[in-house]
Amino acid sequence: MDWETVTAEDLIGALKEVDWSMPPRSVNEFFSKFTIPRSYPKWNSRFKCNLYYYRTNYFILIVFVLGFACLTRPMAILAAAFTALSIAFFNDSFAATFSEKVTKTVRKFSPHLAAKMRPPHMPVIRGRPSAKKSVYICGQPRGVFVFLFSAASFILWFTSGSVLSVLWAFGIGIIVTVIHSSVKTPNLKARLNTFREEFRAVWRNYSEL
Repeated sequence: MDWETVTAEDLIGALKEVDWSMPPRSVNEFFSKFTIPRSYPKWNSRFKCNLYYYRTNYFILIVFVLGFACLTRPMAILAAAFTALSIAFFNDSFAATFSEKVTKTVRKFSPHLAAKMRPPHMPVIRGRPSAKKSVYICGQPRGVFVFLFSAASFILWFTSGSVLSVLWAFGIGIIVTVIHSSVKTPNLKARLNTFREEFRAVWRNYSEL
């Protein structure tokens, strides 16, 4: 996989499509072998490779830093959880899994209500689905859930009075992520084996549209 040819738009699209349920990479692997890239193209390729390969580790890292900043403010912890959910909804796999589990739970108490939470029938054009893929959560467009959880987290952030502390923590988490993905030398597994096949599986979904 030549990461220099992968654009930021392609990377963001792949991060939305790929399955985030996989466990994070091991601590030994995450904190081993750091080198300074010799040129901008090498840094650009390494940064995108590590950002995709260690995506779960980086997500946990940012959540941990935010949680640490909110230890003394319970409302801020709830706000951080809502913020993390609103961001996670942008991933297709997480959105589908969340919708399935909520629908399954509701079905136990109200099958009629669960039937209304099914996604609408997707139109078919010339024998194949529409090129623009729409994601639904509990029968509603994904944007509805993103808006609701984002609005709730926004209100909780301000009522908890910890906006400044959280902004600092979030900034630190982003900076640590950028530094690590810039100096972490991708191992052979990340560059050639499982990682490449995983990315190609996502890429194949785009080519089929």
